[in-house]
Parts: sequence; structure tokens; C-alpha cells
Amino acid sequence: MNKKEKATSFPRLRFPQFQNYGAINFKNGNHIFEPISDRNHNSDLPVLAITQEHGAIPRELIDYNVTVTDKSIESYKVVQKGDFIISLRSFQGGIEYSMFRGICSPAYIILRKKMPINELYYKYYFKTGKFIQELNKNIEGIRDGKMVSYSQFSSLLLPMPDIKEQQKIADCLSSLDDLITAEDKKLEALKKHKKGLMQKLFPAEGETVPEWRFPEFRGSGEWEKKTLGQLGELVSGLTYSPDDIRESGLLVLRSSNIKNNRICLEDNVYVRADIKGANLSLPNDILICVRNGSKTLIGKNAIIPENMPLCTHGAFMTVFRTKKAKFVFQLLQTDAYEKQVKADLGATINSINGTKLKKYVFYLPKDPKEQQKIADFLSCLDTLITAQAEKIEFLRDHKKGLMQDLFPSIRR
Repeated sequence: MNKKEKATSFPRLRFPQFQNYGAINFKNGNHIFEPISDRNHNSDLPVLAITQEHGAIPRELIDYNVTVTDKSIESYKVVQKGDFIISLRSFQGGIEYSMFRGICSPAYIILRKKMPINELYYKYYFKTGKFIQELNKNIEGIRDGKMVSYSQFSSLLLPMPDIKEQQKIADCLSSLDDLITAEDKKLEALKKHKKGLMQKLFPAEGETVPEWRFPEFRGSGEWEKKTLGQLGELVSGLTYSPDDIRESGLLVLRSSNIKNNRICLEDNVYVRADIKGANLSLPNDILICVRNGSKTLIGKNAIIPENMPLCTHGAFMTVFRTKKAKFVFQLLQTDAYEKQVKADLGATINSINGTKLKKYVFYLPKDPKEQQKIADFLSCLDTLITAQAEKIEFLRDHKKGLMQDLFPSIRR
């Protein structure tokens, strides 16, 4: 772009009071931000973790177990509230914002405003798809472990609307964040409520009867001990190669298809329909993740609902097939199940052995009617939890759409 050219643009959405403000100008990154290398501290500030999910946040506030020596901390840079940080993963998730004063590794580039701006406006802009696309467009070698340099950031053109418009957009998106946070708390409260009820409705460790029982089943005697293998059968998953993958065909369910203990069809893989070795997954099968790089996903499960497309499941998954699907699914949400999964994984193993899985022990009522009563009761809570989770997903999608439309794209 030569000196006579000027980058301007109009956003797709604009608040009424700014409709007559004209096109939004763009300025180079180094016109708005400067790099900061302030090491003037006594190592008494909190060490910040630079994350894509939380931005820059004190390590003690999240599960971030990395130890550093006192000597290395001396070289750490001071981060002020309102600063931005370029990280090694910025090419994937944008530039991070800090709401905290602290220190961070000298490997990161800290950006501080050079002129009056609304920091929150840029906090949201730096997370938009259009910014990340611009960040990646002409920068080579980032995926080889190189970080975006200040020089490369300086070449980027950033929108510079009137400060009042910046404030309005920031307020809009911040209020939406507040709403999402409130709805997240409701979801966590529902999950906690269900967990508390389950601890009462299922026998505690070492007990054979639960603390709470529905009136019609009081005095029905002790629950009976059963292994998972006595309640149904396991169906092994499909091993396939990249050459088998198609744009459509037979759906392969994987760990990414389990979200909040329900089947989610957002990240799908298909293989050729005539592939050999595929065991079809059926409605009311319980899909279980038995192997994964992340231990937190191992053991997660969901019931395959009706109206599913023709599907199988991958080799890192298994299916438990039973006539008591609704009740067994609730057994797989209990503390007893979670404890047995953790015992199998240990310190290094990242998988559940199918033979051991069938030997997992549970206590359940002898009367099928009591099993059904418990399953129906807890399923009602699951319906509320699912509805709340879907509401949050809708709000997040709405926010994502707003972020794409409220910020302009460059037009030269």
C-alpha cells in the first residue's frame, strides 16, 4: 500500500449513533502499541500464565503446575493491567489481554498502548477470526515454533474507530460476557445439584443401601452387587486410516463428539460406507472414551440418541450395549465409576482396558422398577442441564457472530 492509499472499511453492523461517522480508518500496529520490557520488580508480583482461554492470569488461579527458579524470575517482565501479550500460540488464538498486574516470562512480547484507546475493544478484536487470519496471512515459520515478532505485528493494520464507538462495542460484548458467565454459574449449580443428589441416591463406599430412597421402595432390602459386564456387552471401535476418510458416508464417533455427557455432532469424521470392521453404533448404546491423550476425557460417556445418522465409533472409543441404558448411564456418572477409572489410569496409563472395564463393580436395586425410577428422575435433571448448556452455546455463537460483524475488515 503506497502513501496515497488508505485502509478503511465499514463494519457489517453498526450502532445507530455511529452510522454517520463514515468509514473506519486502519493504522499500523506500531502506531497504537509499543513493546515493553520492564524488569523493574522484586519478584514479589504474581507470575502470570499466558493462556488462550483466560488471557494473562495468575498461575495460582488456574491449574498450571510449572515451577521456576528464583533466579529465572529476576528476568521476568512486568505486565500492567490493560497490557496485551503475544504468545507462541497467538497464530492460533490471537493476542492475550491481562486484567492483572504481574510478571511473565521474557519469552513473551508485551504490548502497551501508545495513545488513548479502549483496551477492551482491542481485547475482543484480537480474538476475532478476521484478525487471526490477517496475523497468519503474510507471516512465515510461525508453526515451526517461532513467535510473532513486534516487527511483524507492526505491519498489521488495526481498526481505529472513534473512542466512543470503541467504548460502545466493548460495553456490548462485555455485557454479553457477563450474561454468559451468569449462565455458566447456573449450569455449574445444576451439575452440582445433580452430583449431590446422586451421592444420596446411590450407596456410599462400603454401603449396600443409599441414604435416600423413594417412598415406595423403602424397606425393599439391600442393593445387589454387579459388574458392568453382567449388565451388558462392549462393542469395539473401528481402526481406520486417512485414506478411508470421506466428506460423507459412515459417521465415526470420537471423543470430540461427547460434550457435557451428550452426543454433539459439530466435529465430525466420515469414512467410506463399505469399510470393513465397522461395528454400527445403535440408539441407546452408551459411547465411552477409553483412550485419549488427555486423561480428563477418558471415561467420559454419553447415550447415543434416536435419529442419529448411520454411525460407528473410533478405536479410541467403545460402546456399552445394554437393555438398562438409562440406568447404566447414571451408574457411569457416579463417584464409584470415577474412582475405578482413576485407579485404572494410574500415573502414566492413558487408556481403560476393556477387560477391566467389564469388571467395574456397582450396587443397584434388585427391583427393575426402582432402577427405572432413579433413571427417570436423574434424566429429568439431565434434560435441564442439556437445555442450559445449549443456551450457553447459543450465547457464545451469538457473541462470535457479533464479533465478526461489529469489527470491520480491511478494504484498501
